[in-house]
Amino acid sequence: MRVMVIVKATKESEAGILPSEQILTEMGSYNEELSKAGKLLAGEGLQASSKGVRVKFSGANQRTVIDGPFAETKELIAGFWLWHCQSLAEAIEWAKRAPFQEGEVEIRPLFETEDFGEALTAELLAREERLRAQSKRPDPRLTQ
Repeated sequence: MRVMVIVKATKESEAGILPSEQILTEMGSYNEELSKAGKLLAGEGLQASSKGVRVKFSGANQRTVIDGPFAETKELIAGFWLWHCQSLAEAIEWAKRAPFQEGEVEIRPLFETEDFGEALTAELLAREERLRAQSKRPDPRLTQ
């Protein structure tokens, strides 16, 4: 199973305060552990919401762009990992080992092809495979 581990923002991350050398070293070691264990598919930190925008959709043609920063820090994301784990329990165990002193992460499973059942027709699956090949994304079924 693939999971996204969402690192919640803090007042410091939203203020643009960068991690110390010690924290970067600890996170680098943790990411190496994840990689060596075959768990790490991707992971990045995100800039503060003041550098981002939201696009709000209302109806078929209404689009509104809202500039950051956004008010509710507890609802913002400061970074993410994509992991391949055997179970949600395994992902939780890896998350508990993260070198954070404060904060919160959220772990959410990604949809896999088989989750869509009969709604994912052979034609839709072929289209997805073509798009994946064009964007050079790895096929998640091959990483399990």
